[in-house]
Amino acid sequence: MTEAAGTILDASALLAYLRDEPGADIVEQTMGAGALIASVNWAEVLSRLVDGAEQDIGSIVSRLRGRGIPGGLLAVVPLTEEDAVAIARHRPATRPFGLSLADRAALAMAQRLGVPILTADRVWQQVKVGISIRLIR
Repeated sequence: MTEAAGTILDASALLAYLRDEPGADIVEQTMGAGALIASVNWAEVLSRLVDGAEQDIGSIVSRLRGRGIPGGLLAVVPLTEEDAVAIARHRPATRPFGLSLADRAALAMAQRLGVPILTADRVWQQVKVGISIRLIR
């Protein structure tokens, strides 16, 4: 999968898929067409999966890799220096809505690659940063 392909998933979208929550089918279809996740969002997903888990992180990662995550279904993309500047630039527009650094990383990467973002967080509808944001539910 190339970085120029697909849609950016934020952590909430991937977590909805992994937990089989409403909207998981939309995330699955998106991953089938080529999806990307910023490395910081991947770290957030893993951190949330460790919370309250009875497995260690190594087991969790191994289980996910067996499902093609990351891999064939989802590419983890590192952030760039350009992304760091964009993350900071998006702070004033996103702060009133409580978007995190990881959320702004997804926005920055989507802006750099010219692709939409998929999220489960409805508050993103209120964010006006010129990036296509699609909700899964």
